[in-house]
Amino acid sequence: MRAIWKGAVSFGLVSIAVKLYSATEEKDIRFHQVHRADGGRIRYKRTCQVCGEEVSYDDIAKGYDIGGGEMVILTDEDFADLPLSTSHAIDVLEFVPAEQVDPILYNKAYFLEPEGAATKPYLLLRDALTDSERVAIVKVALRQREQLATLRVREGVLLLNTMLWPDEIRKPDFGFLDEDLKIRPPELAMATSLIDSMAGDFHPDEFTDDYRAALQEVIDAKVEGREVVQPEEVEEAPAAAVDLMAALKASVERARAARGEAPAGGGAEPTPISSARSAQKKAAEKKTAKAPAKKAPAKKTAEKKATAKKATPAKKTTEKKATKKATPRKSA
Repeated sequence: MRAIWKGAVSFGLVSIAVKLYSATEEKDIRFHQVHRADGGRIRYKRTCQVCGEEVSYDDIAKGYDIGGGEMVILTDEDFADLPLSTSHAIDVLEFVPAEQVDPILYNKAYFLEPEGAATKPYLLLRDALTDSERVAIVKVALRQREQLATLRVREGVLLLNTMLWPDEIRKPDFGFLDEDLKIRPPELAMATSLIDSMAGDFHPDEFTDDYRAALQEVIDAKVEGREVVQPEEVEEAPAAAVDLMAALKASVERARAARGEAPAGGGAEPTPISSARSAQKKAAEKKTAKAPAKKAPAKKTAEKKATAKKATPAKKTTEKKATKKATPRKSA
């Protein structure tokens, strides 16, 4: 799989650098339109309806039809001030029971993989979600569009499911819903009996796309080779949090303060910012204290390597001489 996006999951003061992979793929067989006579590809030109000239991508703008033949043209400057996040962040908004999310809202699925030193906080979030039996509601900007999504666990991996916005779900407006039709109890009992007779456990691997398989056989009979295109690389992801435990504690304290609860352990309540700064300061002090102690072992290691280098050639020379004496010459 190829990473299509890099960013960071952010909940509280915890930041988890991740890579995003598409979790699904369409298996539809795609075709090009070609000239039946000679097999040449059919190309479409971008032409202006007014002047009839071919237009390059640089001269194409976005237009919104307001009706009556009128069009509002939007430029790059008009889009620049829109509130779209470009920070490559997956911001956790809340944690909710999974059954409260209607499956009709789900759109596309993506796997999240930890990057660099983010494995431990990644596993922590994964296990916490599993224990709580909840999913995280998040916001993320993908492909120049802000999207609502969920984070849940599937086969030990965090899965991001982008969702449709509520106003993108259509209302079922059908005439039969207003008809006064009664279902008789015997009919309902028979239908229920039929369902019971066909009941089973769902195993998706048992089902196949027979049409696609047959079509592929037809194509394989005519085609011998396929071309593979190398995809482009993506940007680097931000670094993970410095001190995971301090960030977690500060996040919990902030959440308690938001609910008006007293801080754990009593005493003066530290702020998330002061806690994070204190954690960073302690980490820096630990690194400074450990730095001088590393010089002595390095020197000893260098001396050991030098001694080993001096002793090794003599040993190898002796072994080579012994080998030459012991090996008999082959007759011509």
